[in-house]
Amino acid sequence: MSDRPVVFRVLGPLELEIAGRAVPLHAAKPRALLGLLLLNANGFTESDRLIDQLWAGRPPASADTTLRSYVYQLRRRLEPLDGASIEGRSGGYRLAVREGLVDADRFTSLISLGRKAFQDAEYAAAAAAYREGLALWRGPAFDGLDVPAVRDRARTLDDLRGEALEACIGIEMEHTAAPAPLAELEALVAAHPLREGPWRLLMLGLSRAGRQAEALDAYRRLFRILDEELGVRPSDSIEELHREILTGAVHPQPRTAAPAVPRQLPAAAPYFTGRAAQTAELDALLPGGTGDRDAHAATVALVTGTAGIGKTTLAVQWAHRAADRFPDGQLYVNLRGFDPAGTPAEPTEALIGFLRALGALPETLPEGLDALAGAFRTLTADKRVLVVLDNARSFQQVLPLLPGAPQSMALVTSRSRLSGLIAHGAQPIPLPILDDADAMRFMDRRLREPRTAAEPEAARAIVDACSGLPLALAIAAARASADPHFPLADLAAEMRGAGDRLDALADPDQAADLRAVFSWSYRALTPDTGRLFRLLGLHPGPDFPTAAAAAAAGTTPRRATRMLTELTRANLLTEPAPGRFAFHDLLRAYAAECAEAEDPQADRAAAARRVLDFYLHTTYAAQRIVAPARDAIDLVPASPGVEPAPIADVPSAVAWFTAEHATLIAAVGYAADRGLDSHCWQLAWTVRDLIDRARWHGLAPLLRTGLDATRRLGDRAARARLCSILAQNFAHLGDPDDASAHADEALALCEELGDRAGQAHALHVHARIRIRRGRIDEAIACGMRALDLYRAARHEAGEAHVLNSIGWWHCLSGDHEAALHYCGRAMSVMERIEDRIGQADTADSIGHAHMMLGHHTEAVERYRHAIGIYRSLGAHQAEALTCEKLGDTLHAAGDRAAARESWRHALDTYAVLEPADEKSLRAKIDGLAAAVPEG
Repeated sequence: MSDRPVVFRVLGPLELEIAGRAVPLHAAKPRALLGLLLLNANGFTESDRLIDQLWAGRPPASADTTLRSYVYQLRRRLEPLDGASIEGRSGGYRLAVREGLVDADRFTSLISLGRKAFQDAEYAAAAAAYREGLALWRGPAFDGLDVPAVRDRARTLDDLRGEALEACIGIEMEHTAAPAPLAELEALVAAHPLREGPWRLLMLGLSRAGRQAEALDAYRRLFRILDEELGVRPSDSIEELHREILTGAVHPQPRTAAPAVPRQLPAAAPYFTGRAAQTAELDALLPGGTGDRDAHAATVALVTGTAGIGKTTLAVQWAHRAADRFPDGQLYVNLRGFDPAGTPAEPTEALIGFLRALGALPETLPEGLDALAGAFRTLTADKRVLVVLDNARSFQQVLPLLPGAPQSMALVTSRSRLSGLIAHGAQPIPLPILDDADAMRFMDRRLREPRTAAEPEAARAIVDACSGLPLALAIAAARASADPHFPLADLAAEMRGAGDRLDALADPDQAADLRAVFSWSYRALTPDTGRLFRLLGLHPGPDFPTAAAAAAAGTTPRRATRMLTELTRANLLTEPAPGRFAFHDLLRAYAAECAEAEDPQADRAAAARRVLDFYLHTTYAAQRIVAPARDAIDLVPASPGVEPAPIADVPSAVAWFTAEHATLIAAVGYAADRGLDSHCWQLAWTVRDLIDRARWHGLAPLLRTGLDATRRLGDRAARARLCSILAQNFAHLGDPDDASAHADEALALCEELGDRAGQAHALHVHARIRIRRGRIDEAIACGMRALDLYRAARHEAGEAHVLNSIGWWHCLSGDHEAALHYCGRAMSVMERIEDRIGQADTADSIGHAHMMLGHHTEAVERYRHAIGIYRSLGAHQAEALTCEKLGDTLHAAGDRAAARESWRHALDTYAVLEPADEKSLRAKIDGLAAAVPEG
């Protein structure tokens, strides 16, 4: 080991301190690279990010080689030194630095020590810690480095320096005999002219030094700056100090007594938006409010929600609004339940702070948690106090801090549901994401409406990418507002993908970095639940049932339920319906990133395979119940331990299709992307029975994806199946050319394979194409050829369906008696093989033939039979079509009231599924209303 220790100095120009001597780095790019690696010291930084930052998004073709050269130069520089080294691995680099060797880390540690000493009323120690930290500065942080990410970190450090200096001077002036450092204060107000704290200290210091005229001039300067820059007046506390200076009431000695009426609330957010419903709930809980309160107990409100949802913002905003209802004080403590340092505040620590804020002298405080809690309740027994307990982790942490007086109130925020606190009587107030209107309103206010109005599409895209998460909106707005000339379209482009959004919402300040904020909740999970969280990020759909989560983890539904409960209590998942769970979009992206970083590729692939096994086998079971006459296929075997969801009957099959529609659509492409081609085509083949006939346009891309998978597999039989279905799909869409091409391909493949049933399927589609082209006689002839092949193959379902088609085509030709003959034969077979959808289609055809023959009673009976089956199978479009025809028949039979009812039922469906049909049907209803007014 070298005896030449190295210290990295960034609080000024970036330089190394070797054996106590400053050594500057002259080469610009290696110096910038070192700055970037120091931003994530001891963490892995991707090469792509380094390249993007070093060359401002426009890297040369040789960027990878040049980056390796710079890394080599830095390694040579650091090799002979003690305490730091650069490690490389595939895709990036890590600067390993021993603790305490970066001056910025030393500075932030000293500031934390100063804050802790101040809370403990150790004022001299607090001032000393602040001064030691401030002495580390040599100029602006990272001075001379013009790299975006480094500039952001530098601004954060510079701001912290200003806050630390303000706090230090305040402590020295208020709690020690030190005179006001007026030169420092003048420099501080010059650096931060819009912050009132330094101005207040300057006014106070000048006045105590007997320089009242200069103190009043400082007030006038502040007034002018606030008026010109923000259009606001100084705060009430500044105005009060101004009046005291005017009247000579400023005391010449520092004030050291603890306040008897604490006002501990942090500053309220300046751009608070929305939350009207939650604010109303809190208002109702106030003493004298409309809420149902126990007159003998303090009210406790519990605001819960996921990371970044705005719990603290709401709590502080509302607490300021309600402060006048609690004249004996407002107490606040951050319980650090999900602090990145992993050290939740002890209740004892919080109680000591509360008691001292309420005027208790240190020597009078008892020892032990129970005694301190008793003293707190005694001191507040006849007071009206609001206690804000922010970022709580557990019920046990909160319970000793609750006031006991009925006129007092506690407001708790937590990422966990704190079931024990709710059982104790707390009123839960869960926070949802912001709705679109409130999210857009926030962005308008934060960026100024003229700017968002100038780029409305980009502003909307940014808001949409934030998915209603207030922290994401705030970070995005901060990025955009840092430079008023920064095009919103550029930020919107950065946030297009879920992973891109997390990159765009990154920040050197962990409190404002979305990944870091999420990580504080994630790291608190038990190991098995953390693994489930990661693997669920790989799920293809918007939500999922318990059984799908069990499949992802390779465990039982019972064990998965326990882990899902932990995730929902931590607000990392929501449960929008019993037994169904969903991610926030950005949390899903974070979970997937964690999986990629922590789980081996083989484990991720196995989890994806299990999820697809679950959906394929469950959906196939549902499809066999809904369409039992459909040709069977040999499914890919399910992975060991995967338990398909139980599908017992038609209603449960329909419910499955309804609940999983979006996931099943996504699963087809998901399987293709992961090279699981057998799953891909089998899912595409299976889901065609869940696609309502109103959504044929949505089916075509899925079938194309499945067809491509069969080609990659070289599976001709599967390819023929998908070609036939695609041909039928295109025929329904009115695209006879594509339909013919796929039907021809299917027919040729089936002839090669000797598959007579497959040939019949292809010919049946060819017949439908001829109908689309108005060639009815050719269609009937083609259908008869298909019928012969079905019979030769002993394929009863195909025989029945083509008989119904032939009957329908006779209807189109005007031969309704022939139609009844063929459809009657079809119905006999449909009933024998229990083909429910086929029975409904055939009943519709028979009803149409009867209607055209004037047999209204028979037509109505058949239509209603078809409607009942369609409804039971969730075939909404088919139900609506038949309802319209039933209305036509009832109208022709003279039953206008029943016709109107049937048409309106059809209209309700058309309004969602088929706007063109909606228009023509509404004209029928309007015409009937004009002829016979309602009522």
